[in-house]
Amino acid sequence: MDGNQGPETAPADPAPANAVTVTDLAALLAVLPAPDSAAALIDEIRDLEDLKSAMAARQARHAVAFDLLQRREQARLGVPAEKLGAGVGAQIALARRESSARGGRLLGLAKALVTEMPHTLTALETGQLNEWRATLLVRETACLRAADRAAVDADLAPDSGALAGKGDRAIVAAARTAAYRRDPRSVTERAAHAATERHVSLRPAPDTMCHFTALLPVTAGVAVYKALTGHADTLRAAGDPRGRGQLMADALVERTTGTPGGISGVEIQLVITDRTLFQGDAEPARLPGYGTVPAAWARTLINPPPGGTGRADDPAFTLWLRRLYTHPGTGELVGMDSRARLFPPGHRRFIQTRDDTCRTPYCDAPIRHLDHIIPWHTGGLTTTDNAAGLCEACNHTKETPGWKARPAPGPRHTLELTTPTGHTYRSTAPPLPGTPLRPPATDQPGSQPGSRHRRQLRHQAKALRREKPKVAAAA
Repeated sequence: MDGNQGPETAPADPAPANAVTVTDLAALLAVLPAPDSAAALIDEIRDLEDLKSAMAARQARHAVAFDLLQRREQARLGVPAEKLGAGVGAQIALARRESSARGGRLLGLAKALVTEMPHTLTALETGQLNEWRATLLVRETACLRAADRAAVDADLAPDSGALAGKGDRAIVAAARTAAYRRDPRSVTERAAHAATERHVSLRPAPDTMCHFTALLPVTAGVAVYKALTGHADTLRAAGDPRGRGQLMADALVERTTGTPGGISGVEIQLVITDRTLFQGDAEPARLPGYGTVPAAWARTLINPPPGGTGRADDPAFTLWLRRLYTHPGTGELVGMDSRARLFPPGHRRFIQTRDDTCRTPYCDAPIRHLDHIIPWHTGGLTTTDNAAGLCEACNHTKETPGWKARPAPGPRHTLELTTPTGHTYRSTAPPLPGTPLRPPATDQPGSQPGSRHRRQLRHQAKALRREKPKVAAAA
């Protein structure tokens, strides 16, 4: 996503005369004069924090009311009882500019606060808790029955002083203690069930790095960490110059992949412009599944220096490079059509590269399904223009009654999503390398023709010269 998503239309009921809307309140805050003393500034910062908490409580009440209205409407339309409420969290997510998964959690938080934890909701409304700390209380009592959860809510009521001055860890500890005291069996069963949720994940980090994370039972996590630290300490004692953290990371990669350096066969779909690849242009490239990478780093990946890590002539390192080019004016990839219902493998790679992550606004989950924007059974074609990469949850949400999607005109591939309430959101495919940020600038009046082009060539030549010494040094 590139920030162009947002509600385009919103049906509104006429407001009573002289009523103050939330929009009016936001406009009022924007023009309020700033306090003129340090003490007054701190006072207003606190007041604004209390206002944020009150707004979060109001959002929770609205979310529960909206869920009830949607369920009634779905029941009227004949939706089966087990499917009532489908898509409600996704609509809340779009309204709050969050992912669909986050919307479901926000709706669950709202239901718990409004229906089972009135004291916590009151604390949120009065500014004694913020939304995150209210979330912690809801999370730590999720395993309890409604009656026990209400009892814990009363035990930790704001007027009891149990939460006064507490930080996140202290609040979690207090909630866990109160929950265990009420129903130790449920808390124990929850801990046992947590082991089934173990998983690993990967997310980008700055400077062409990434975070590789594992959620493990505590015994397994401690054992892995102890093994890695013991291995690192042994190598350090033997004189290895690498740092302890480096040794642990390298050992993790080698033990997991079975190969020194961890790379034995990799296909990299590197999206790069020909100017960056051959002329030393500074336009960054993109690695699908990771994100933007510097131009010089991408060139080094394709043409590694002799003797460097991952050199092309190393038999332990096999690199398949799929070069994908973009239109120089629009940044669009060029696609093909198909008469089949299922997207051919080439189309699948094309769509996954173009969309990068789920195309639902505000959702950046990995693509799991390739969806016909206009459904195939209603005449939608199997083309790249009528395709969008979606995560599994968003694809299922789109199929619920009242949701509509269609391709829309835009600078790049664009789709328009309409929710059952009539709110419309637009999603534009993220810009690929080579996409102009603005129309190409022309030479200034009075300058010689082509002077801008010559300046660009000089900049590219300098970039290439700066990279050559590194290659020579590595050789």
